[in-house]
Amino acid sequence: MKKHKVNKKRWMKVILVMVLVIAIGFGVYSIYGSYKINELSKMTYEQMINYTTEGNKDAVITVGVIQNGKIEYNVYGEDGTRLPFKEHIYEIGSITKTFTTSLFCKAINEEKISLEDSINEYLNLPLEEYYPTIKRLVTHTSGYKGFYFEKPMISNFLHRKNEFNGITHSMLIEKMGKIDLEDREYAFTYSNFGFAALGAVLEEIYGDDYTTLINNFIVEDLKLANTRITDGSGDLENYWEWSESDAYMPAGALLSNIKDMIKYVQIHMTENLEYLSIAHRALIEVNASDGNYEKLGIQIDAVGMGWMIDDKNNIIWHNGGTGNYNSYIGFDKEKQIGVVVLSNLPPDYRIPATVIGVDILTSLQTN
Repeated sequence: MKKHKVNKKRWMKVILVMVLVIAIGFGVYSIYGSYKINELSKMTYEQMINYTTEGNKDAVITVGVIQNGKIEYNVYGEDGTRLPFKEHIYEIGSITKTFTTSLFCKAINEEKISLEDSINEYLNLPLEEYYPTIKRLVTHTSGYKGFYFEKPMISNFLHRKNEFNGITHSMLIEKMGKIDLEDREYAFTYSNFGFAALGAVLEEIYGDDYTTLINNFIVEDLKLANTRITDGSGDLENYWEWSESDAYMPAGALLSNIKDMIKYVQIHMTENLEYLSIAHRALIEVNASDGNYEKLGIQIDAVGMGWMIDDKNNIIWHNGGTGNYNSYIGFDKEKQIGVVVLSNLPPDYRIPATVIGVDILTSLQTN
């Protein structure tokens, strides 16, 4: 009996640590690193990159900037050394969510769905009084938590795999049927689970799996050649493993490179696909900014179709983080300035791409 209690306590500790690690996955705007916030705010982006890559032979950070139609790329290696330009393949984590909502923009334009529709109009869910609307899901105000524990997470954690690998569509539907929510807008809570639900809705309205849908949309509509649902292949290392048709793919399973991501910024910044004009409209004011983040120029004043909106700096943005990669995309539509930062370093490694990207973008706006 005593041994059983010890083992139970040990498993509880493992699960607690695992939950904390998973909470980092697909994060939207958490800031990590050993530097204090006030020290970071005084650094130039070059100093940030130098510090972040210092002594790390594997570090590869790619920065792309578009301003008034002109594009510039830089690749940085160990100690901030500029490397010959190469289109490295990165995991872009939660920036995937903006692709998911871009496809929703198309579906809305085709009158296949409405922002005010409830997900139970499309999914085979148990009878409940209320399920969230599309609008509340894309704005992270549905009441869903960031994620919900499932058994595969234990094995994934113990084997240092992608935390969300092996969580199936049926697990997602079963969990949604057990969550009791009220018909109201909840406080902004960044939810990977909510975007898993959105992916399931897309599958129903288009009659195909998410991987096929989003890959086809990227090629046929966005005209991007090197962006795809991960297959584990690329020129860098330590890509996350996914199982076929995993439920959380719509929240963060895309790979891309810098040229595709800059083109993607340009598509949204110029809105040359008309149905994307609704993507960046503020659907809800959330005031989710934090004092420390504001010192670094990072704000979330409102949310559009999955995009974070910084009213103070006139920036529309998103970021992404997986186990071994982190990234940032942001743009100013009025001044036609866009920035992408792709890094093959974990989100909690020194200074994340978000801080670097915001510093570059706000500097360009000022100058």
